[in-house]
Amino acid sequence: MSRRHRKKLPGLWLMTDERVSEAALLAAAARLPRGRAGIVFRHYRTQARQRRVLFEALRTIARRRRLVLMLAGSARDAAAWQADGVHGGDRRASARPLLRSRPAHDRREAVEARGADLCFLSPLFPTRSHPGAPALGRVRFAMLAGGIDAPVMALGGVRRSHARMLRGIGADGWAAIDGLMS
Repeated sequence: MSRRHRKKLPGLWLMTDERVSEAALLAAAARLPRGRAGIVFRHYRTQARQRRVLFEALRTIARRRRLVLMLAGSARDAAAWQADGVHGGDRRASARPLLRSRPAHDRREAVEARGADLCFLSPLFPTRSHPGAPALGRVRFAMLAGGIDAPVMALGGVRRSHARMLRGIGADGWAAIDGLMS
């Protein structure tokens, strides 16, 4: 993690997803507010070489726009790829300091998020990326968010128009895929 990110974490995050074309993803990243947003690069099923090329393209945008860039996967890879942080459950030490985020979808995962720098709690609402998956809803989200000792980012069907409501249920910010594509 670079020194510029330690003071305040962004409250807006773009989550990558293979459903979205690379061009649309890069355009969405380029529209994120300068110095006030982050990107969580997932693309788990993308072939290794193509995944690295896309990450590098996003890293160029992130550096130019002063965005935080997290790599889903291992802390070792995140450090080697010069990401600002690692997203997921890898708690191993890395070659350099990294921001650490965890996903949480239920009570067990919310407890496991303890010690992370931030937590992505989802899905708040039904979402296209996980059709048919049960949503937490506002009440359950608020209950889970209240037990997490890190900033909580709402994810899952969230859009900019939800910002006011999110503060009322314990979210410190929000993340989206489709909600940031247009």
